[in-house]
Amino acid sequence: MTKNSSILQALDKATIYEVNIRQYTKEGTIEAFIQHLPRLKKMGVEIIWLMPMHPIGKTNRKGSLGSYYSISDFSDINPEFGTKSTFKKLVEEIHALDMKVIMDWVANHAAWDNVWTNNHPDFFARNEVGQFLSPYDWTDVIQINHDNELAHDAMREAMCYWVKEFEIDGFRADLAHLTPVHFWVKARMLTESIKPNLIWLAESDDVNYAAAFDVFFSWKWMHKTESFFKNNSSISELIDTLFQQNEPFPSHAKQLYFTSNHDENSWNGTEFEKYGIYAKALAVFSFFYPNGVPLIYSGQEVGNNKRLHFFDKDEIDWNKESHLMDFYQQLSFIRKQLMVSDNFQFIPFEEKIFAFKRGEDSGSVYVFLNLDDKGVNINYALTQGAYCNIFEDAQSEIQSHLSAHLNPGDFLILVSK
Repeated sequence: MTKNSSILQALDKATIYEVNIRQYTKEGTIEAFIQHLPRLKKMGVEIIWLMPMHPIGKTNRKGSLGSYYSISDFSDINPEFGTKSTFKKLVEEIHALDMKVIMDWVANHAAWDNVWTNNHPDFFARNEVGQFLSPYDWTDVIQINHDNELAHDAMREAMCYWVKEFEIDGFRADLAHLTPVHFWVKARMLTESIKPNLIWLAESDDVNYAAAFDVFFSWKWMHKTESFFKNNSSISELIDTLFQQNEPFPSHAKQLYFTSNHDENSWNGTEFEKYGIYAKALAVFSFFYPNGVPLIYSGQEVGNNKRLHFFDKDEIDWNKESHLMDFYQQLSFIRKQLMVSDNFQFIPFEEKIFAFKRGEDSGSVYVFLNLDDKGVNINYALTQGAYCNIFEDAQSEIQSHLSAHLNPGDFLILVSK
């Protein structure tokens, strides 16, 4: 499928923000979330990713509220969140702020009481005695029958509905690789015949799905960074992982980098549990490593340090004092403003300093991350010119040579003036 270069170039500057409507406010509604949009715009967010907005199944549901990913009707809005009218208002407000919005889409499974189980039971897989099947141990959902093209057609029709009637800007595909790639290729063709240049984000690292998607989850990097601190790995292992992750993909494909998302937060721990004092340094990486797109999850900007319940109400505390709002705002702003070329090089150090340079002499960015467990002195000859550290006084300059001390978890971002 032909990729639109303007969309790909826009992704090079964009920051994606994942929204958990249920936990976002005390009300847990679309209307309540809308009040946060100006703040997110100010923070530099350009793409809003909404976790599933559809009604949640009641049969075999988990917890008191069930999983967002157990969908009873792909063409409706969860009444706990609001109505189609409030959803339309949300999309319009996002667009008015010159941001885009993508919907989370679950094409592999549905709720036990999904509307299709009554009028199209053949849309679902069955066992030898005709009973619906759950994929894996996900007992609150049943498997879509991917051998039934009519089921695929109905799913694609529902996707087209949200594009046509609400003018959404794309999709985040839940576990995209569990649904055949041909489904997504045709879904993209049909939806983009209604609204061209949609954003296609796959929760997958399967290179075969580059036929339909432009952005992929960087699972290899995520798992390697976790093991890096536990196993005393080397910087070269991190670099090797990046090459192994990116090498199979075509040039248009981008990696989604993150220190948290809804699954990681709820099941594996917050970024502070997983990375400790290195969480901010890894966030810096997410914003500046080439051919990537950074993700911020709901509450990260106020340092949410609890695992949000997945099946029950568990409101984010927005009253916490945190400098992280400014931190992400600065990262987003610099990412947008940078006019660097694709030129890239890693900078080797004996210590566990993960460092790289992007750009030409007249527009260079240097990134230094101390991933060591001790303080490190850095002495490095920069490309000739003047540089500023974006997290210090903008009037200060570093001329050609960097001499700095970084404590564990510290970072430096130098931008040529």
